[in-house]
Amino acid sequence: MGNVDLGKHQHVGGTGLRDKTDIILGVDLGGTSLRVLAVDRRNQILAVEKNPTKPDASASSLIKDIAAFSRKAAESAGVPWQRVLAVCVGAPGAVDPERGIVYKAPNLGWENVPLGRRLGALLSIPVFLSNDVNAGTIGEYVLGAGRGTRDMIGIFVGTGIGGGLVIGGKLHEGCRGAAGEIGHIVVERGGPRCGCGKKGCVEALASRTAMERDVRRAIRSGAKSVVLKLMKERKRTRMTSSVIARAMGKGDPVMLQVMKRAQYYLAILVANLVNTLDPESIVIGGGIAERLGEGYVAPIRATAREFYLRQDGRERIKILPGSLGDNAGALGAAVLGWRRLGQT
Repeated sequence: MGNVDLGKHQHVGGTGLRDKTDIILGVDLGGTSLRVLAVDRRNQILAVEKNPTKPDASASSLIKDIAAFSRKAAESAGVPWQRVLAVCVGAPGAVDPERGIVYKAPNLGWENVPLGRRLGALLSIPVFLSNDVNAGTIGEYVLGAGRGTRDMIGIFVGTGIGGGLVIGGKLHEGCRGAAGEIGHIVVERGGPRCGCGKKGCVEALASRTAMERDVRRAIRSGAKSVVLKLMKERKRTRMTSSVIARAMGKGDPVMLQVMKRAQYYLAILVANLVNTLDPESIVIGGGIAERLGEGYVAPIRATAREFYLRQDGRERIKILPGSLGDNAGALGAAVLGWRRLGQT
């Protein structure tokens, strides 16, 4: 895909005559859920379809699910299939946008899956592909918290930590399509081992997975915490963002300490990015940011500013929670799809 020029910003709103409306289907494909939005030229959301992804599903089975929910989204929007111009999928892991291949998506168990070709054969329309975090970054840049800026960095904190870069109004993907892997910036030499194999990556210190590890370790060491009780009440096997938010609300001392540590390492990451790229805005998304909002981001912002090389005008760099929530990735995928068609 190269550098995608995002051009003029657009906004969600209004309805219109749907049987005469051309749409794109924006898909956010994750290891735990699938979300499909029917989106028109003005980036209005006409319909939303979502469903859990089956953890043991084969690539063929999941691609059939994407096709089925894509058709369902168009039907829910009241738009005939012939007016669906394309599907754009934001997929986790390493992707080749030009060839439509998902090279490696560990959360899905995929390697070298020709998603574009297979899904296109099922739907008989063009299929575009992007990395899911790049798509989420574009969603926030064009329609969300980063709207109105030229340079923006997206940081998405979930089971891992991913990033996206918009520089000079264009999505920067790098010469191999690998730009934005900010979760693997090392911020503590000799720190915990990351899923990538290195030690001390910010993902291994500040992701939701890392926070759960630290909470469980503290509890095993004898610290008192309500986290496991909350997980049991909500029938969760993992420490979700909602569990984190409830534990924080109850003033759980373990959760508060673990959160403070994670925010510190995220602040170091933010400061490094500011010192490298000097962007107008950094938008922090993902489930924790969505649940806690400014309460999550404010300590990150305050600590990061201490580490800026240039202190003059530091308030000009906006560090904000994302505003699109769960729709960021699918909306961003739709925006990228319109750009690929060259129609907006």
